[in-house]
Order: sequence, then structure tokens, then C-alpha cells
Amino acid sequence: MPSNRGRDPSVPHAPVRTPNLTPEEERLALRNVLRYFPPSHHNILAAEFAQELRQYGHIYMYRFCPLIHMRAYPIDQYPCRTRQAASIMLMIMNNLDHAVAQVTTTLTYCTQQLTLFYLTKTIEMTEEQTLVMYSGHPAGLFPSLPSSPRAIITNGMVIPNYSSREQYEKMFALGVSMYGQMTAGSYCYIGPQGIVHGTMLTVLNAGRRYLGSDDLRGRVLVTSGLGGMSGAQAKAAVIAGCVGVIAEVDEVPLRKRHEQGWLMEVTSDIEHSKRSKTPLSLGYHGNIVDLCLCRQVAAINKLSEAGMFFWDYGNAFLLEAQRAGAEVEKEGGGATEFRYPSYVQHIMGDIFSLGFGPFRWVCTSGDPRDLTLTDDIAATVLEEISANVTERVRQQYNDNIRWIREAGKHSLVVGSQARILYSDQKGRVCIALAINQAIADRRVSAPVVISRDHHDVSGTDSPFRETSNVYDGSAFCADMAVQNFVGDAFRGATWVSLHNGGGVGWGEVMNGGFGLLLDGTEEAAKRASLMLNWDVSNGVREGNQPRPQKRNCKPPQVWFILGSIFQMPEGTTLICTNNSTRV
Repeated sequence: MPSNRGRDPSVPHAPVRTPNLTPEEERLALRNVLRYFPPSHHNILAAEFAQELRQYGHIYMYRFCPLIHMRAYPIDQYPCRTRQAASIMLMIMNNLDHAVAQVTTTLTYCTQQLTLFYLTKTIEMTEEQTLVMYSGHPAGLFPSLPSSPRAIITNGMVIPNYSSREQYEKMFALGVSMYGQMTAGSYCYIGPQGIVHGTMLTVLNAGRRYLGSDDLRGRVLVTSGLGGMSGAQAKAAVIAGCVGVIAEVDEVPLRKRHEQGWLMEVTSDIEHSKRSKTPLSLGYHGNIVDLCLCRQVAAINKLSEAGMFFWDYGNAFLLEAQRAGAEVEKEGGGATEFRYPSYVQHIMGDIFSLGFGPFRWVCTSGDPRDLTLTDDIAATVLEEISANVTERVRQQYNDNIRWIREAGKHSLVVGSQARILYSDQKGRVCIALAINQAIADRRVSAPVVISRDHHDVSGTDSPFRETSNVYDGSAFCADMAVQNFVGDAFRGATWVSLHNGGGVGWGEVMNGGFGLLLDGTEEAAKRASLMLNWDVSNGVREGNQPRPQKRNCKPPQVWFILGSIFQMPEGTTLICTNNSTRV
């Protein structure tokens, strides 16, 4: 066994958890972990793991923390039998890069190493096997078809009646479940770039909605958070052209974003930038409002009455404020409505309903030249499509073309050579096919992984964020996210994931994602076309068609569709959710 180096004091760590386990539950947590090790090691490890559990509220197995630098190495350096397995390893290791992740030490290290072990030549994962992941626990490799996903990931799948925060703390401490979060849980996290385009679009469209202008010079955006995702706010404010003032209570991420170039200055003087109308991002070390949510909401209410425009761009901020007793109620509002709108209700919901969402890709060569070339390919594709779109979507295309043409100069890459780009269904399919052809022609030197944020058109059911603009009562249903996960799996995804938790908290959301390897083959092109068309259209259908009409369908309609009056074409799929039927 490796020596026990303990917890590394030089890197950030998650807060100490307080699961309040009983003595019997502590023994159960130890038994759950020790089953991964031969009995001959139990005497040493049991005492060590028990100390971690009592000291940190979870068993991390720091003895097994890898010594190598975890990052996205070029795909050919991974000792795998298949490129698909190597791409999964690359994406996992990018997640664990200290430059990318907020806290890389919140792992159960032996299961992380076992997962990578399954993907390597040691076990020899083939293209006829699938790795099954149960909330971070690799269940093993199982026979499957070459067209099947190479990995199926579920995180936090809990019986609904037990999906509470209190139960989560206990389950996590016992090692039987984990928080899904979003892209990191599906091996597709690319650091703060993953949300910067969407944040820029939110700020830009907020200016159009609230100020009636595309010109945000001299305008001030006041917000908080410079963590893994919220860190995108600083860069997005500058790209949108305004002055961003971002408060952060933890000095570590504040300095990290400044050193990475995502935050321009750490200062308390914004008046000069406001007067000179210079785009700027300023970081403030401290809480945006001290004491409590009630005081923060009181300040927001007062500023809003004086003319400030406010929307919820946080992780269920208004929901938590309501639970804290703050004055956020909307008279006559529905279950997902508050005094102030969420950014989905006022801004991004309309963009999602057109099929535009955060498409992304990772160049597995690690070569910046490949990223530059794929940027050019994507821009050319969007420009060709935009010539024939309706006026309703032209502004979105223009915004996204501007984004991808300028992305390279904003130094967005942290970790893998990745790019985020909002695109609709046709754009995503055409970009994927064009990149795949460039790989086939050897203009792009290595395969490319395509994916998306879970915060997208179809991947997430979240009544206080992504589906907060669904007002027929079905915002609390999770059919869309689950159908998305299943549909992506049998349409060609290299891996798929489904999570409880993410953004707004455990028990508040169901979300899923995918990864698909483009390797220049005709098979990859077929998979990309099938899967991406479904991945977007599933959500556009939900956003554009009133759900009550769909749910008025009675079960006999299924038999009517399958009968002789309607001949179901071969190669199509019948989808039934809550008595709603479509082909």
C-alpha cells in the first residue's frame, strides 16, 4: 500500500460535514469502504478511515490520493485499448485538474482509481463492454453492443421520499450515494468557461430587456461568487461590455480567478471605470451582504424600488430566501414564481425554447491549433446557416457568431482545449459533422469529444431554475430529463449520466448529460446526427408545446398509434410519458 500522506494542506478542501452518524452507522460506513480492500489491510485502514470519518464527516481515503499531476493529457498517452475508453479517462482527469476544479480533494480515492483501472489495458475495456457507475462506485464492466455507451453513470438516484438534505448527509457519509452536481458528475466539466457564454448572453439580453440597449458600457453588474461556475461572471461582464463587481467570501477562489486572468482587478473603487465606460471586472473579498438572506433581500427590495433591475442568477436564491422568511412572495404567483424573476423566466427560457443551449467540445490532442481550427469550423457553419434562418432566431445566431469569432482572444481555456458555444439543433448537428469530417481529413489531429452543459434545452428538470418558466404544474415532473438520458444512450452517446442534485440542491432537480467521441468515422457521424437531434428536440418540444394538451391524451391512444390507421415508420421511436404520447 502507498504511505498515508494525510490531507494536503496546500490545496483547498470541502467544508467539514456533520452527518451525525450513530456508532452503528459509523461502523457501517467503515464496512462499506473496507470491502474494497483485502482483509489483511483492514487493521491499518479501519483506524485510519474512522479518524477521517470523525474529523471530516466522510471517508476520503487520502492514502490513495494519486501522486501524478491530474490533467487532460493528449489522448494517445492513455493506456487504453479503445479511443472511447481513453476519451473517458481524459475527461475524468481534466475534472480533477487543480486549475479546473474548485475542490479536487473531495473524492473517495480508491473508487476513483478503480474506475480508471477499469478503463485501461489492465482490464482491457473493449468496444463490446460498458462500465456501470453507481454514485461514484464502479459496478464493473458488462457485455454490451458496440453501439452502446461505454459508460452509464447515475449519481444520487434516491427513492423520492428520502431525497432530503438530511438524508443526503447520512448517505454520503455512509458512502452509498453522492451529490450529482452537473457536468463534473458526467466527466464533462471544463472549468468556468463552461458557463461563460451563457452568462454573457444573460447579461447582454438583460440589457436589451431592462435597459432597451445592446450597449452596456458604463453599466454596472453587481453579483457574487467566483467559484467553479460563478467565476464565469467576471469574464462575461467584460465580454458583454459592462463593469462587473463580484463579491467572494473565500479569498482562495478570488485570487485563483485573478491569477488565471478571469478577474481583472481586486479593488474597491469602481467609480473611475463607471465614468470612463471601460469594461472591467472587479473582485471584492467579503460577503455581498452580511448576516442573513433576509437582510440581503431587504437591500434588494430597497434598491429595486430605486430603479435597480434584479433577477435570480444563483442556485435557487429566491427559494432559499423564501424559506428563510424574506419578503420575496409574489401576490397571486404560482409555485415557481417570486417577487423577482429567475433568469430563465425573463431571459434564458426564450433562448432555450428556440433550441439554443451550451454545446461544447474538447480537442483530445491538447493542441491549441486544433481548438483554433474547430472555432473557425463552427463559425463558418453558423454563418452559412444564419443566411436562411427566420428573423426570430437571427439575433441569436449573430450573438453566437460574434462569440465564437472572438472566443480565442479572451483566453478562456482552463485545463483541456475546450470551447463552449450556444447553438440550436441544426447548428449542433452541422458543427459536429463538420468537425468529424475535419478529423477524417486529418485537418484536426485527434478525436474531439462533444458534450453540453446539463443546464440546457432538454437535460434538466428543475422547477426553480431550468424549468421555472413552465407554469402548468408540470415543472416538478422529471420526465424530460430522464427521457433525455435514455434517448441519448440508445442513439449513440459514448457515455451518459443522470443526476439528482445540481445547481439548486439535492432533491430539487433531476439532470443528465452525455459525452460523444468524434473520431472521423461514418459511424461517429451517424451517432452525432441521431443523438444531437434528439438531445435538443426533446426539450424544444417541452418548451414550445403546452404540456396540459399532451397530458390530456388517454392511454388508448397508444394502441391507436400502433394500429393500422397510423403506420409507425421503421426507425422511429414511440415515447410515452404520463399519458402523453408522441413519435
